[in-house]
Parts: sequence; structure tokens; C-alpha cells
Amino acid sequence: MKILARKQLAAGIALLVTLALPLAAAAEVPPDYANATLSGDWGDARGAAWHSGWAWDAALKVDTLSNRGGTASGSRSMSNVDLRFKADLGRIAGWKGATAYLHVLDNRGAGINARQTGSLMGVSNIEVPVATARIFHAWLQQNFLDDRVSLLAGLYPMDAEFFAMESAGLLLHPSFGTPADLALTRGPSIFNNSAFGLRGKWLSADRTVYAMGALLDGIPNDPARPKRTAIRFANGDGAFVIAELGWMPDELGHLFEPNEPVHGLPTPTLVSHAKYSGVSKYAIGLWRYGNRVPDQLDVDANSEPLQRRSQGAYLLAERTLLALGDAGRDIAAFARYSLSDGNSTAIDRVWNLGLRLRGPSASRPDDAVVIGWTHARLANKWRSAQATAGTSTAPGEEAFEVTWRAMLNPWLALQPTLQSIRHPGGANSPRATVLGLRLELTL
Repeated sequence: MKILARKQLAAGIALLVTLALPLAAAAEVPPDYANATLSGDWGDARGAAWHSGWAWDAALKVDTLSNRGGTASGSRSMSNVDLRFKADLGRIAGWKGATAYLHVLDNRGAGINARQTGSLMGVSNIEVPVATARIFHAWLQQNFLDDRVSLLAGLYPMDAEFFAMESAGLLLHPSFGTPADLALTRGPSIFNNSAFGLRGKWLSADRTVYAMGALLDGIPNDPARPKRTAIRFANGDGAFVIAELGWMPDELGHLFEPNEPVHGLPTPTLVSHAKYSGVSKYAIGLWRYGNRVPDQLDVDANSEPLQRRSQGAYLLAERTLLALGDAGRDIAAFARYSLSDGNSTAIDRVWNLGLRLRGPSASRPDDAVVIGWTHARLANKWRSAQATAGTSTAPGEEAFEVTWRAMLNPWLALQPTLQSIRHPGGANSPRATVLGLRLELTL
């Protein structure tokens, strides 16, 4: 009965927000720079700039991880710096419904997975193969029909919106972001290597149903110069297409969230919505490359590898299951299944399951504990190719992670994590155990 009463109260509040939307828009409040960032509001300069249409923020993540087992035991540290700039062109230049966004990444440090763990799926979602500073987002978006339809063009990483599970977002293991079978293909536009392309999105009138699709360059940047940012359409790049259809029933009447993939400091309205509303999302997606790549096992009459197009699909669901007394404290579950053809990659099936607990105690309402499990099935062709080369493999790679994100204040979080990885790299090697800590600063 208490949960039902809360739902009725939330529905009433949503109705009031909808009816009061014109007044709320006139009294918009900028992000709480003074309290939510280390550097503050710069003497009200950032808040004033936001009202004029400009917004900027920065964040730092540092992972210190120690591995035992796998390829070799050892410890490594990695860092990720985000610099983000948003321009509301309606406020700045009278260009109604237009937004420009620039997001620069800087990634440093030796990768623990590349040197110690040896997992096919990875260990940390800020680990990169080459240390670099790179433009990650650089796009212009135009909204139509009361922000229900949008078209975006520019450098765009698809993991900003596609196959996303909010309740799994705090886990460090990369497979809870981009599905591992897709991440291992020839060059998807994901962290930290984005491609130029177009993305279109449609929202239903009540914001509960959405459809979106993207057409992107098949190989981001210039593989011969991995430290540079480049827009390059070379012969053989081909195209990549992805589409997703989803239903988010808890977003009914939620009209005030921007229809854009911006990862900046949120306004108090959005903070409140994220904290006090539940999560509900059900989606299906399809993706495919336009160009063909060599099959890892099958050959033609001339003993040359057959050429095939890589393609795949995914299903996902996440839902708040239970409220825990105080508002903003709850338990949510998430699940995702992805599959690909397995002709050119080591993984052809991936399962993700987990739980997120927000507010583990009444005294820690802003903390979160997340538990995740992922299993990657190794493609039969990959295993056959390894066997031909004399290497024995396991049927799959499996990882379990538990992490606690402790908010020390609004701009500083510490996040201890523990991962256990079975059959890292698909080999019959010792289990890898990773223990570490993430520090996150909002600057």
C-alpha cells in the first residue's frame, strides 16, 4: 500500500509539473555550480553564462586497480579527463531548437587489462589502448515538433544513447556499457574513438516511446594515427548503421528533459527527477556494417577468407523493483542480451544481469551499490581457429563485479570495486581477481 501511495503521489506531482511547464520554463534554474563542483560558480560567472546559453564543466576519473591471476599479477593506474562545452543556439543566436556540443577527452595511464588481466571484455571502462587527448563529441543538433524529433550531425559516439542501461552505469567493467560482441568488431564509434555521422530520434507525445537510428563512418578517425582526431572517409571504411526502439513507461509526462546526448552537469530539476523517480526501460536494437571483412575460419575455393558483413542485435530491460522507505532509496534490476554473427569476432553472445541499490542506508542516501554479472560466449569459429593453431579455449569468459559509490560531497566520489573474471581471454588460465578504487571529481 505504501508503494502504491508513493506512485499515486508521483503521478500527481508529474501532472502538476506538466500543467506548470510554461511557468517552470520561465523560471529555469542553472546547475548548482557553487555546491556541485570543486571550482564553484566563479563569482556567478558560470550561472550567468548558462542563462545566456553557454555551459561548460569538467570531470576527472582515476582508477587504481590491482590484479591477481590472469596473464600476470600487478597494479596499474589510469585517468580520464572530460572537458564539455554546450551552446544553446536558441538563446545565443535566436536559432530555435538548435544545440552545439563539444566534448574533449584525455586518457592516460597503463592499461591493466592489456598488461595483466588479459580479458577479452576488459576491466575498466576508462582503459584505452593508446594514451591520447581527443575530441569525442563535436556535433550540432536541431530539434523539431516541441523537441519530440531531433537530427544530429557530427562526431558522435553511439554509446552515448544506444544500448544504454542507466542502472548499470556505475559499474567499471566495460561490458555493461557497449556489449562486448559489438565492442570487438572492426571499429565501432564508442569510447574513446568516435566517428562522423548522423543520428535521428523520435519521441512519442507522452515521452514513453522512442525510436532512434544512426548512420556512421565504419572506421572512426585514422587508424594509422591513433593519437589524432580525424574525419576521414577512406576506401574500405564503409558505413555502420544502428537502430533502437524503446519504451520507458515511467517517463510519462516528463516533458522537461533535453532531447540530446549531453553529459554535462544537470540542472536541479533533472537532479530531482533522477533521484526521486524510478527507472524503467525496455528496448530492442539492431546494427550492421556495410563493408565486408574476412571470416576468421571459412575460406573460398582459392583458400582465401570469405568476406562477410558483421551484424548483430540486442534486447535490454531495467526496472525499479522496490522502494526503501525514504524517497530516493530503491532497488533496480537490469538485464541485457546481445548477439552477433560470430564470423569475425571472438565473442558472439553476451548476457548482462545485475542489481543497483540506491541509498544503502538512511545515513548514506546518495551512495549506490551495484552488483553485475556478465557472460560472454566464445564464437565457435574463433574457438575452431584457436584449436587449429594449437590453443585450447574455454566455452566462454565470465565476470562478476560489486562496487560501492560513496559520495563524500556533491563533487567528490570514491568507489571501491571488486571483480572476479573466469577464463580471462577465453583461455583455461587462472581466474583473475581485480581489486581497486575509482576517484571521481566534478571540477
